[in-house]
Amino acid sequence: MTIATAPAPETVRVDLPGRAYDILIGNGLLEQAASHLQPLLRRKRVAIVTETRVAAHHLQTLLEAFSVAGIAASTLILPPGEGTKDWVHFTETADWLLSEKIERGDIVVAFGGGVIGDLAGFAAAVVRRGIRFVQIPTTLLAQVDSSVGGKTGINTAMGKNLVGAFHQPSLVLADIGLLDSLPRRDLLAGYGEVVKYGLLGDAAFFDWLEQNGPALAAGDLAARSYAVRRSCEMKAGIVMRDETEQGERALLNLGHTFCHALEAATGYSHRLLHGEGVAVGCALAFELSARLGLCSQEDPSRVRAHLRAMGMKTDIADIPGDLPDANGLLRLMGQDKKVVDGTLRFILARGIGEAFVTSDVPKETVLSVLADALAER
Repeated sequence: MTIATAPAPETVRVDLPGRAYDILIGNGLLEQAASHLQPLLRRKRVAIVTETRVAAHHLQTLLEAFSVAGIAASTLILPPGEGTKDWVHFTETADWLLSEKIERGDIVVAFGGGVIGDLAGFAAAVVRRGIRFVQIPTTLLAQVDSSVGGKTGINTAMGKNLVGAFHQPSLVLADIGLLDSLPRRDLLAGYGEVVKYGLLGDAAFFDWLEQNGPALAAGDLAARSYAVRRSCEMKAGIVMRDETEQGERALLNLGHTFCHALEAATGYSHRLLHGEGVAVGCALAFELSARLGLCSQEDPSRVRAHLRAMGMKTDIADIPGDLPDANGLLRLMGQDKKVVDGTLRFILARGIGEAFVTSDVPKETVLSVLADALAER
């Protein structure tokens, strides 16, 4: 499938009873933010949580949009990076919202990537026992994944996203024009989440990505719009069927069991961005699936070939610096949220687009996959 021109802004509906909201996808939505938020406001006031890089590029545009509409806006600007998703910055954010006398009827605007969305969303979930919030995701990763579905939270010394809450946004504004300001590495990291959707449940979408991924990375608005929309459609469908991850929603964690262990091993640092870890994790999940005889060996090869063609991290060998041995990585995987009754669940695949959740994975096979991947370093 080839898309010639960028479509007009589109809407994906997350139709949860009593908590339904729209994801708007298009170019130039930031300038229109006030008109989209206005119907949600009980008084003309918002609290914006953002970070320094986003503020430098885009905050003035958002503030001007609110000012023209007569909406008062206060702003908290946090440091960038995964390290911000911690107790210290969560406390700072919650205290700031209280000091600003934000009420339950007000709106918190999470303006940034996945870190800001998760952190600000969690603060909104618990301050005054719940304040409405709006996601304005500025990265590809946040637009296709973390801004949708209501998962909020922070990291701890024990692992990633282990403290948080389900708190659905009232609106998501995915302005694909904002992606132009992303460094290429950050854009490609987000692409790791896009690929995940094709791998877990839509083989035709993965086919499309193999053909159109380079155009998306090069800035094609039509390709970006379609990829964001299709990803959001898939996530919205799963969230509507399983909001609190009792079953099917776990499929969205394809690659994440490996990813979260690798992120913990690298200290949630710039050595490995989350989307890069997802890409490496997806390749490892397909390798594990092939070794267990669930899919053909051609499938992990095809996954790796596409990731390499996009210039992305593909294997553990692509991660710089020291890492634990296979047993050490397996111990880190044991802290994953997908542990149930002490047993680690994996998302594996019977082929491209055919992911499933299982606990029936021999420890020795996982260790062999990790050991072989580490041996290539």
